Amino acid sequence: MKRLLSLFLLSFCFIFTAHAESKHGPTWGVHGMLLFGNSEGMYVSHLPMFHAPHDYQVVLQIRCLDQKFDAAIKARLENKLVLWTMEPEQFEIARLATDSKMPLKQFKTNIVLGHFEQGGKTEYKDVPVVVEKTLIFRQLSPQMRESKQAVYHQIGSGAQRFLLKEIDSRPDFDHVLAISVPANAAMSDVVVKKTGLLAVSDAEFLQVLQGKVGKRAAVKGTIYLDRADLE
Repeated sequence: MKRLLSLFLLSFCFIFTAHAESKHGPTWGVHGMLLFGNSEGMYVSHLPMFHAPHDYQVVLQIRCLDQKFDAAIKARLENKLVLWTMEPEQFEIARLATDSKMPLKQFKTNIVLGHFEQGGKTEYKDVPVVVEKTLIFRQLSPQMRESKQAVYHQIGSGAQRFLLKEIDSRPDFDHVLAISVPANAAMSDVVVKKTGLLAVSDAEFLQVLQGKVGKRAAVKGTIYLDRADLE
């Protein structure tokens, strides 16, 4: 009798666990994000890796649900060039694809000064965030490969923008810079040379950027540069 009861409980646990796992798809998880922006717009970039469920490069334009809080956060982001990250609630990152049948429109997140996994300080908890637009959504290839150039996508509009590197090699590095350009400057990509995992200097970047959009362009500084997660 005891043996039958044990077998019954074991079977029940197995079925319950399998059912719980089946409720979520393969991209379910805590998808940490880099947070950056200014008064003109706020953006997040998923911190990718080369393994599931984090093998996606995703960039979103977002806003906080509360308008006053949204303005306050944007002011802090614009005031000083420091690292901010988000630790959101768990969700399916596949729902952020532009062609998702069940698009993720809103989620709650902790907003962290510094890196949320590396001693950062949680400044705000459970903040409701609205997804305004998916700017980039692409799954990363796990294959080892090397590119001789680095493509940076312009994020934002107006005079204050950002450059975000496309993850196109393995190993690779995640890199986001803040720039200033003429307000009517073209939104085309900026391409620089690439040597392994070495990011070009700000001076080299400035030379390429000014050749692209004009002498009034400037590199304000690096917001994020990481190699550890993209080996």
